[in-house]
Amino acid sequence: MTSSPCAPHSTSLPPLSPTARTTPTRGRIRQVVERERLHEVLREALVAHLGFVRDAGTGDASTVRPVVLPVAIAVDPEGPDEGGTLYVHGSVAAGWAESVIGQEVCVSVTLLDGLVAARSGFHHSMNYRSAVVLGTARRVDDEEERLRALAAVVDHMVPGRSATLRPVSRKELAATLVLAVPLAEASLKVRAGGPVDDEADVASGVWGGHVPIRLVAGEAVPAADADGPVPDDVAARIAALR
Repeated sequence: MTSSPCAPHSTSLPPLSPTARTTPTRGRIRQVVERERLHEVLREALVAHLGFVRDAGTGDASTVRPVVLPVAIAVDPEGPDEGGTLYVHGSVAAGWAESVIGQEVCVSVTLLDGLVAARSGFHHSMNYRSAVVLGTARRVDDEEERLRALAAVVDHMVPGRSATLRPVSRKELAATLVLAVPLAEASLKVRAGGPVDDEADVASGVWGGHVPIRLVAGEAVPAADADGPVPDDVAARIAALR
């Protein structure tokens, strides 16, 4: 996959340092500590999920509830936050956006790589790469950082796309909220390969194996009022997903 402007410049980064909240209690053999692998997964994921506790501020416990929302992201390993920065795109008009500023949040992504068919229901599984980032959400107020983050969100979807677009308008900036979450506290787990069956189940003769799964792009569909051929940036994105 083509790197975005926020791709890391360093090839030697400190490993993920597990905290009490990011230390797996199950499947520890699947934990990955290389921080570069975390960045790779975050860059490949097109959709993340932002989890937080929403409080309507009424003083009534019944108004406090957990919320998990799909969000667009971009990752900057050399960003200004501890361990680098994960940017989350939001709208000022969204009821949740302002409420998470200064609050502990959880951002998670999962890339599904395969279905694992075992000889027993207990050992059926999936191949995946799953990242969880925990941290306090910061509103990005600095205009230069906001513009850089918004360009990175666009390039996260289609690398190089932001350079072909008109500048963001003042009205658009006023309507857009950018959150930053530090990458310091994060975990990554990976599963790959076939089933891990008990010997007795293997001897039963039932078929076992796995089915690889990947995201594949189709042909670009131009808008009804689009002019010219598919641009190079979109064509390259399609090619990277073939």
